[in-house]
Amino acid sequence: MKILVLGINYDPEIISTAVYTSGMVAFLSRAGHQVQVITALPYYPAWKIMQGWPKFSYRRRATQSGAKIIHCPLYVPKQPSGLKRILHHVSFACAALPVAMWRAAVFRPDLVFVVAPSLLSAPVARMSALIAGAKTWLHIQDFEVEAAFATGLLKSGSFLGRLAQRFERWQLARFDKVSTISPQMVAKLSEKGVAIQRIYQFRNWANIDRISPLTRPSPLKAELGITTDFVVLYSGNLANKQGLEIIPAIAAHLAHRDDITFAICGDGPMKETLTTLSKPHPSIRFFPLQPLENLNDLLGIADIHLLPQIADAADLVLPSKLTNMLASGRPILATAQQGTALAGEIGDAGIIVAPGDALAAAQAIEALLADTNLAKIMGQNARARAVVHWDSTAILARFEAEICQLVPQPRQAPAIAIEKGNS
Repeated sequence: MKILVLGINYDPEIISTAVYTSGMVAFLSRAGHQVQVITALPYYPAWKIMQGWPKFSYRRRATQSGAKIIHCPLYVPKQPSGLKRILHHVSFACAALPVAMWRAAVFRPDLVFVVAPSLLSAPVARMSALIAGAKTWLHIQDFEVEAAFATGLLKSGSFLGRLAQRFERWQLARFDKVSTISPQMVAKLSEKGVAIQRIYQFRNWANIDRISPLTRPSPLKAELGITTDFVVLYSGNLANKQGLEIIPAIAAHLAHRDDITFAICGDGPMKETLTTLSKPHPSIRFFPLQPLENLNDLLGIADIHLLPQIADAADLVLPSKLTNMLASGRPILATAQQGTALAGEIGDAGIIVAPGDALAAAQAIEALLADTNLAKIMGQNARARAVVHWDSTAILARFEAEICQLVPQPRQAPAIAIEKGNS
């Protein structure tokens, strides 16, 4: 089968949706499908084009698995406010449009697969599918319109807010298949009017071979200069929807302890604010994102994984970092309401406290650090959940079967390959 993938985030970005789009493409390519990808120049989560990449031009390359990639230029705001985010996504859609039309005419895909964020790319995918006579698939990692409302980036009653809601409904109604990543998000698709036969749950996954519980102290702890007995780790994007303001508040409640380091490993638009809030708390330390080869050692420094989330975003997103947290076999402390997607996925692998309740979170941390047997059991439960529910091979094999059912008779003619560019 020939598959054209459109998504703003992709390798060499190493967190969030880029990990899953890149992993999906690698799996499909290794399975014998011809895959081409239209994506952006890498910029996330620092919100600046990565060093060594052109800022204003396209770049083509090929992956080891055989997929062909075209990176498109786009506007990247330093401080991504609501309007600037819209312009950011519009710029990618505009840059991707001529490439998508060209690949539709020359590559002639059987399936056009688009990842949201950004939903603004969906019309580009549909236009290219129309040219190629291809089936269409929309995959929703975030309900970005409602998430923008929840985080205050957009006002639901504003002109832009109403326009965004109408645009979302319009796009959801026009794809052959619409998928998302959790049961609660599947239910939300149904609430939005997507027919159940067009909905598919395409979960994110953990690489349970690469990420596994360490049986020895992580060497990265010493390399990062962490000398305390215990580490509470947050690793990932530093953005509004995470509710990260709770971390300095938790540290304040635990100021009497000098044996805990709150390690924040990541980058994003909230880093400056979070750094300012953390200045009174020496137990909080910031570290850069680690390369993928260090990921297992990074996750292994945690005695507890910290996973904050704001209340209003509970069923609009399911944090992508959760999968590898579980696979690392460490207990998780999350801020979520009971009954939400996040609380359900963690289950007996950690402790759930109400969003914003720093005192309850601090008490939960002390309880886990004091009860090593409980922490061990929760860590074992976390690993078991990863193996049973988040295994990448099983999830991607089911997904491949689903796309083959959607396109039962793919074209047999060979695709015209694009040239290899600089990687």
